[in-house]
Amino acid sequence: MNHSDLSQCRVNTDRMLIAPFTAADAGDVYQAITPTLTRFMNFEPEESPAAFASVWENWLPLIREGEEAIFVARMRDSKQFVGMGGVHGLRTPTPELGVWVKESLHGQGYGREITLAIAAWASARYHPQYFIYPVAEQNTPSRRIAESLGGIIKGRRENIKYDCVVYHLPAIAG
Repeated sequence: MNHSDLSQCRVNTDRMLIAPFTAADAGDVYQAITPTLTRFMNFEPEESPAAFASVWENWLPLIREGEEAIFVARMRDSKQFVGMGGVHGLRTPTPELGVWVKESLHGQGYGREITLAIAAWASARYHPQYFIYPVAEQNTPSRRIAESLGGIIKGRRENIKYDCVVYHLPAIAG
């Protein structure tokens, strides 16, 4: 099986189209990355679209080389930007999952739906032992996602911005 170029893979759900990040997504993503959104993330909003470009331009080769899957989720009907999800360390036995949803759409189950779709896709394709899912200790909604998918706290990480709990999520059986 060719595990390389992930730029054409899709992990759509009933409500969302979930496809790899492209340059065309940059504007919507940049607009959604706010200081309040990133309070539980290990990055800050970039000061300009040009500064953000220096970040996302590094994602494209990682996607093409199959190192990471970095997805953008949009509403199936309106194509409205919902958020991003990703799997890092795809070629390791324990890839790391991450997700964020733009603030105006919080509380509607999109984060769990994106995470589940990506975990199911990565499970079928890469057969991980389990997924690592680090979450800020105070980020209750994100912790609920991990726990609803069978995640169990297996460790902690100290981060400059917050203390983190590390969940292990089981691979999704196909």
